[in-house]
Amino acid sequence: MAVEGEKKTVLEMIQADGADEGCVTFVLHDEDHTLGNSVRYMIMKNVDVEFCGYTITHPSESKINFRIQTRGGIPATEPLRKGLNDLNDVCQHVLNTFQVNLCPFLTLIARSYLI
Repeated sequence: MAVEGEKKTVLEMIQADGADEGCVTFVLHDEDHTLGNSVRYMIMKNVDVEFCGYTITHPSESKINFRIQTRGGIPATEPLRKGLNDLNDVCQHVLNTFQVNLCPFLTLIARSYLI
C-alpha cells in the first residue's frame, strides 16, 4: 500500500522467464472496462499485433491484466504505447468537437428562452 505522498504504481509489466518481448502481460492499476476495452480496440487495429485481450481480475479489484502478443519480434510495449497515444488523440478530437459546438448550442438555447 502506498504511503501518503508516495506515488502508486500505475502500470506493471509481467514477462515470463525466457519469453520474448513480443508476448507480455501488463497490469493497469485503478482502471476498469472503460479504459480496457477502448485500449484493446485501438491496439487491435495495429497490423503487427497478433493477440490483445484483457481481464478484470475480480469485481472488487480495480486492476486490469492486459495481454499483448506481437508479430515479427516487435516489443509489446510499442503497440501499447501507440494504442494509448491513438486513444488520447481520439479523446482530444471528441473534446475539441464538443467544445466548438457547445457555445453555439448554448446560444441557441438562451435565445429560445428570450422569445
